[in-house]
Amino acid sequence: MNRRIVVLALAVILLLSAAACAKKSDPLPKEGTYMIGVTLSGGTGKAKIETPAQLVVFPDGYASLLVIWSSDKYDYMLVDGKRYEPAVADGHSTFVLPVGSIYEPMQVIADTTAMSTPHEIEYTITFDPATLTPAA
Repeated sequence: MNRRIVVLALAVILLLSAAACAKKSDPLPKEGTYMIGVTLSGGTGKAKIETPAQLVVFPDGYASLLVIWSSDKYDYMLVDGKRYEPAVADGHSTFVLPVGSIYEPMQVIADTTAMSTPHEIEYTITFDPATLTPAA
């Protein structure tokens, strides 16, 4: 019986090791411009962001995400407490936001003026790394 437990324990350790090795060690791809699938959760579910979205990784290792809302009623966004202002084009509020990793959900707050008074709404942007492709 002890031998079975040892074999089972080794199998579990090997599976966990393989899973850890399969994880991407770099939170961002190499320098370049990419398109990546994103999903938005939170709020009422009425607002949407464009997907795939443009991700730019700069030589210094920083990255930005171009967020294009389905509405022009977003007047600012907060990421890690820092405020970002939009550019409004073609009926869409558009933001350039910093990205730390495409393997972790990104918590943001967006202020909407679509209601009788402005409201800050919490959203989560989730990246789909499997869809990452170089931008044309």
